[in-house]
Amino acid sequence: MDRKFNSLNQMRVLGRWMRMVTIPNQSSVPKAFSEFDEAGRMKPSSYYERVVDVMEELVKFTLLVRERSDYLVERYSERVETAAELSKRVNQRAI
Repeated sequence: MDRKFNSLNQMRVLGRWMRMVTIPNQSSVPKAFSEFDEAGRMKPSSYYERVVDVMEELVKFTLLVRERSDYLVERYSERVETAAELSKRVNQRAI
């Protein structure tokens, strides 16, 4: 298997484990060093447009999830009490 794909897959796994929001879009620029002018600005091209599309999507997703982390990281499986935990909590004896 290609090393680059393995690395990308590991980043995805880590992102899910950390409960990171990821955008569905991605972009790569082959020979990126040739896509920039002398001033360091990316030359107009379909690659440039694709990078801008991805960045716009990242900004939009950021605005959608900002200040909602408490809701987004809450999981049902972590809220559910086992029968034993519920019984222990409900059936406490008075002191």
